[in-house]
Amino acid sequence: MAEVSSSARSYAQGSPSWVDLATSDPAGARRFYAGLFGWDYDVGGPETGNYATCTINGRRVAGIGGEPGPDAMATAWITYLASDDLDVTAKRVGEGGGAILFGPADVTDAGRMLIATDPGGAPFGAWQAGSHGGAELAGEPGTVTWNELATRDQLAARDFYGDVFGVSWTALDAPGVSYYTFEVHGTTVGGSIQMDELWPPEIPSHWMVYFAVADTHASVATAEQLGGAVNVPPTESPQGIFAVLRDPQGATFSVIQPAGRA
Repeated sequence: MAEVSSSARSYAQGSPSWVDLATSDPAGARRFYAGLFGWDYDVGGPETGNYATCTINGRRVAGIGGEPGPDAMATAWITYLASDDLDVTAKRVGEGGGAILFGPADVTDAGRMLIATDPGGAPFGAWQAGSHGGAELAGEPGTVTWNELATRDQLAARDFYGDVFGVSWTALDAPGVSYYTFEVHGTTVGGSIQMDELWPPEIPSHWMVYFAVADTHASVATAEQLGGAVNVPPTESPQGIFAVLRDPQGATFSVIQPAGRA
């Protein structure tokens, strides 16, 4: 597996360092994702809000909240971008036209967090690491492999995340769509797609979390057996076979079988 150092400085500012799920049914969500990805859980006590750290082979890969999240993102996967100084990040979010939904707040000795929306309304998180540096495995089955912002105003989004986190953007040659990757110190860490008229108007701007899987078709079948639903069926792309799924509580996420993986 692709192991990531657990150091608090593993993730440079602006890099997606963690994802977690705000859900209306934590126990149900844990059952679903355990069946889909084979996750184990370390469920914290009341001081953590019964937050569950999802693990594979003892290494943390994601989180599931133990209590309902803020109303604006009651059931959703949230991408957290690393922050060197959360107070500075919060100030820049406001100056850039975003809105703080929660925080900045201390999370025991693990770190500090906030949840905000960008100017297009897409919820995201920021994480200043303490003892919790972020995900310890990535890019392998059952772990996060990509984070992607779908937005109806890509120019405004690029300006916002560039100003708040210092990331840079590069246009990708993708026929028929406007797609940008974003970089931190020259390393590509995520992407953004422009939502055009083909996107149903009821779908708001959002961050999409992609989890790697060994077999997209098999994962889709398993998700359906576990009570999930399919938003986009298995689809070929240059990056691999992907599908967009919805868990039993309504949170949307993607799975992808990376290109070249049998």
